[in-house]
Amino acid sequence: MTLARFREEPWRTSHGAYQDSALAMSPAPEYASSEVILSSLYRHAGLEGATERTVPQRGRDLDKEVQWYRDRARKPDTAAVDADTFHTLLHSVLESPKLPNQSSKRFVQVTPLVPQAAVFSGSARLSSNSWPAGALIRRMVWLGSPDKASAAAIWQSLFGALSITDDDDIFARFLQAEIEAWCPQPTWAAVDSAEQALLDPTDRESLDYPARRFVRDLGSIIDAKDSMTRRQWTSLLEAIVRLAAVAHVTWLCDVHAKSWECIKAALDGNGPADADAARALMYPKAFQFLSYGDRALPGIKDRASAFLQARLGLNTTLWGLEAAGIQVASLSSARGLADVCNLLRANAAKVEATGLRDVLADVSERETRTLLCKKGIGSNIMEFARHVLGQRQAANPVLRGYDQGFSLRKRGTSNSSPWVVGLGPVSVLALVHCSLAGTTGPRSVRRLSQHLAGYGAIVDYREIATNDLGHQLRMLGLVLDSPDAESGMLLVPPFPQRQEEPA
Repeated sequence: MTLARFREEPWRTSHGAYQDSALAMSPAPEYASSEVILSSLYRHAGLEGATERTVPQRGRDLDKEVQWYRDRARKPDTAAVDADTFHTLLHSVLESPKLPNQSSKRFVQVTPLVPQAAVFSGSARLSSNSWPAGALIRRMVWLGSPDKASAAAIWQSLFGALSITDDDDIFARFLQAEIEAWCPQPTWAAVDSAEQALLDPTDRESLDYPARRFVRDLGSIIDAKDSMTRRQWTSLLEAIVRLAAVAHVTWLCDVHAKSWECIKAALDGNGPADADAARALMYPKAFQFLSYGDRALPGIKDRASAFLQARLGLNTTLWGLEAAGIQVASLSSARGLADVCNLLRANAAKVEATGLRDVLADVSERETRTLLCKKGIGSNIMEFARHVLGQRQAANPVLRGYDQGFSLRKRGTSNSSPWVVGLGPVSVLALVHCSLAGTTGPRSVRRLSQHLAGYGAIVDYREIATNDLGHQLRMLGLVLDSPDAESGMLLVPPFPQRQEEPA
């Protein structure tokens, strides 16, 4: 790959120093729903061999096999229910609502209540080229952890929580065993993670970012598993995962844009000269991308567009340096960014001779539609944010209330109504639980406001008493009105810790 080749195909191949960076947006997000992410998470945690490519075909094969048994009034030897009952289980009891544009399509789509359901359901596409959404969550765990050992430990804890054990409710245990009887391979077992993306310890030390908050909240959600049914717990997990995933992607967009500003300054002879200066400029001081009650997608689109321009700029610069005979090790840290800036200043004449600026101008002009998120990567990011955060719009009107873990809702009933920031009941439960985890004594709603801010979602705690969030908190019994508390509201833990019985 050369600068000239990059000029012709700017999105096809990134420079190695960029592609291998811990802060690269990898895997690149595309369309997904919360259930697609959870299903893919199952596959990455414990279903080795059940890749995104194999899921659609396995679903079609299972449907054919069930029909074969139905025609012969038989069932597998280890199955507890007959073929007609299992067919009803898949296509009625467990069926996940289809989107309006999927209503006429026949495929298996079930709620990812147990691991084995992810073998044949929950891919982002019905073809064999779906993106690995679970890998994004795994990468978040590593980026949000202080070191590899801590990341591996939380990943192992997540595998244990996703597993079906004797402590799970009877329906979950029955369901896992029954699906295994009809679809036995692959079996549920821990998959070794090859993830290596860690944030530089010095950069991470004083930085608050969504992946870091997610890792803490993931531990809180895992600890709450024994307090509820399997369905309730997976709903809470989905709610946290979907908000954290979009916040993480949006935060990476901001980091890219700020990194590109540093590189642009260095091309003009300025920019940070050391790691401390780069760190102050590279990472967002106050990350905000959602404002409660306001429209959400325009702000995300602006950030996605800035990310795409930054990706073009960073890769053009790296290929330009290589064309000048200068090697770059990595862009994974503030130290790496400062080193690139120093190289650009020290070799300004060589870099200019490569025609780097002309390449960047030409590519930016030619890729205008992509940069405006009208197609390609930017459009995929918007699809990802909209479908992961937004309440599912079911084709069947009876199932419109199926999704309760959303973070965006429609302002009206029209298809053209804007998406505004508003939490579903399950999201409220999950966030209140996570915000109170590890605390003792009463806490005001200000703590919930601060917790949401960790994901870039801003809500004024003084307005909670009168807005939609305050109404939901009261309806769910999660607050007590107190004249001594800020806004007169004290948070109530939704899942009190169980007291140990005396021996």
